[in-house]
Amino acid sequence: MDNRLDPSHIMQTATAFWASKVLLTAVELELFTTLGNGEMTAAELGDALELHPRGTFDFFDALVALGFLQRDGDGPDGRYRNTPETAAFLDKNNPLYIGGLPEMLNARQFGFWNHLGDALKTGQPQNETKIHGKPIFEELYSSEAKLGQFLDAMTGFQAENFRQLAKKFDFSKYRTVTDVGGALALLSRLVGARHEHLSFRSFDLPPVSPHAQRQVDDAGMAERITVLSGDFFEDDLPKADVVTMGNILHDWNLENKKILIGKAYEALPEDGAFIAIENLIDDARRENVFGLLMSLNMLIEFGDAFDYTGADFRDWCGEAGFRRFDIIPLAGPTCAAVAYK
Repeated sequence: MDNRLDPSHIMQTATAFWASKVLLTAVELELFTTLGNGEMTAAELGDALELHPRGTFDFFDALVALGFLQRDGDGPDGRYRNTPETAAFLDKNNPLYIGGLPEMLNARQFGFWNHLGDALKTGQPQNETKIHGKPIFEELYSSEAKLGQFLDAMTGFQAENFRQLAKKFDFSKYRTVTDVGGALALLSRLVGARHEHLSFRSFDLPPVSPHAQRQVDDAGMAERITVLSGDFFEDDLPKADVVTMGNILHDWNLENKKILIGKAYEALPEDGAFIAIENLIDDARRENVFGLLMSLNMLIEFGDAFDYTGADFRDWCGEAGFRRFDIIPLAGPTCAAVAYK
C-alpha cells in the first residue's frame, strides 16, 4: 500500500451527516436563540432545553469543536455562548435569522435524502409526493404551517444573494422590476431599499399573497411594491424593465425552463434584462459542489428538475432571442445569470 494515501477525506465525508444533524438539531431546539447574547453552563443550557444530562456535554462540545459555539473554561464550570455568526444568523430574535432553511432541511429533507439511491435508480422524487401522490408544491401549499415554513426557508436562504445583487447589478438605467416566484417579496424589499427609483411587482401563487403583503406593509414599501397573484405557467408575466427569478428555473425540467425563459423574454422591452439567481454549476462541472448537490436535491424533490451551468443558461436564453449575457458572482456558490434582450 502507498503510505502517502490518506483515507481521512473519505471518512470525513462519510460521517458528514453526523455534524449536519448536530447543527440542524441545535436549530430545532432553538439552542442559539436560548443563548442569545448571554452565556450558560452545560447544566443551565441543558435544563433550559429540557435535555437529558447524558448527551449535553457531547452535544454542546461538538458544537464548540464544529465552530458553532464558543466556551469559556472547561468542565462543569465552562460557559457556552454563541459565536458572532450563530448570534447573527441563528438567533430568532435577530433580523438576519436564516434558520428557516435549516428548520426545513431538518423537518423535511434530511429523511428524504436517505432515499437518494432510489431517486438515482428511478428518476422519481422521494419526498411527500412519494407518500401522498401530490405534486410537491401542492403538498407544501396545502397548509398554512407548511407554506409558512417553506417561505421562511427560502427567504433566509436568499437574503445575502439579493443584497449582493442590489450592490453589483447596475439598476440605474431601469425603472420597473417583476420578481417571478417572489415569495415574501424579499428581493423587491432588499433591492428597493438600495435603489429608491425602482418600483416592483412581486408575482407568486395566490396563497402566498397575504404572507408577502404583510412583509411589504411592515417594511413600509406598499407604494413601491405591488404583490400580484397568478400562475407563471398559465398567465403572462407582468411586464417590466427587469424580470428576476430567484431559484425558480432549477425547480423545473428543461421544457418548463424554456417556457419560463420565453415568458421572461416576452415581458421585457428591448434592452431589458432577465436575471436568474441560482447556484450555477461551473461549466466544466468540477468545482461547485453545492450546485451539484443542489441539483441532486432537485432530483429528490421533483424528479426531472435540475440545476445547470452558465453555458446552459446562455444556450437556452439565446434560443429565446436574448442577445447578450453576463454572470455576476453573489454570495458563496450563488451567481446571477443575466440575459439582455
